[in-house]
Amino acid sequence: MVPFGSNPSMADLPEVLVEARRAMDDRLTVLARRLEAETPGRLGEALGYALRSPGKRVRPALLLATYRAAGGRDPAVVGLATAVEVVHTYSLVHDDLPCMDDDGLRRGRPTTHVAFDVETATRIGFLLVPVAAEELAAAGRAMGLPDAAIAAMALELFTAGGIQGMVGGQWLDLEAEGRRVDLAGLMDVHRRKTGALIAAAALLGARAAGAADDVLAAVRVFGEEIGLAFQVADDVLDATRTSHELGKTAGKDAEDQKSTYVGLLGVTAAEVEADRHCTLALGALEGAGLPVGDLAVLARYIVRRTS
Repeated sequence: MVPFGSNPSMADLPEVLVEARRAMDDRLTVLARRLEAETPGRLGEALGYALRSPGKRVRPALLLATYRAAGGRDPAVVGLATAVEVVHTYSLVHDDLPCMDDDGLRRGRPTTHVAFDVETATRIGFLLVPVAAEELAAAGRAMGLPDAAIAAMALELFTAGGIQGMVGGQWLDLEAEGRRVDLAGLMDVHRRKTGALIAAAALLGARAAGAADDVLAAVRVFGEEIGLAFQVADDVLDATRTSHELGKTAGKDAEDQKSTYVGLLGVTAAEVEADRHCTLALGALEGAGLPVGDLAVLARYIVRRTS
């Protein structure tokens, strides 16, 4: 296993992650151009700016890998991955606002509200939600999925992106600033704020492949556990890496007096905790008889990444 603190080159990244990055960069660029043309002026420019933001593309990669593990083969599934990444983009635009985490750096460049202004960034976040819905519906139709399946995927995605998922998690996260939260409370925050959308990405892949209920249940456990592993690894990175290495402001958790896995457990124990969630995630898939393949490689990347 790659140790914490290593710095893999592009050639060392999981193949499905490289594929997802290339596909998302291409599709989001096309989408940005379309929205800029449809929405001239500052608002259109800001939409394009947000969508062109580079990223790891972990959620699209998880969707693609889960889809294939469940037997799916239609290349149009990339459209579903795009919908998930658009929701993730909206969440980052809002997460960085002064009333939230108040961050000026994201993915190695100024955040949307810094590049434009707070009002514009707030509007951008809201406007990206229906864009994601359009992408999901178009992809589902291109794949020939029945309306009921498309509706189920939309419910999954937007529940994860709403008050029961990452919006609710962000609310709890803000409420917890300046006070100590125990491990159970911290896990509750991050099952929503981070884990919900990661789990939804995996579930959309499985649903698009027509997976049976027992497989969907296993994929849900996988997504929830790997979502927690992602957040634990994030806390370790925030405490141990530089802003240059992360592409965002390092040390923000301590500055904002947030409870973190590192703060509760220490760096070494937090690394062990990330590994534990990774093991539970893969165990759920193996228990359902799903081939772990790319999903195992992605899961290990998630807990050993450097940014």
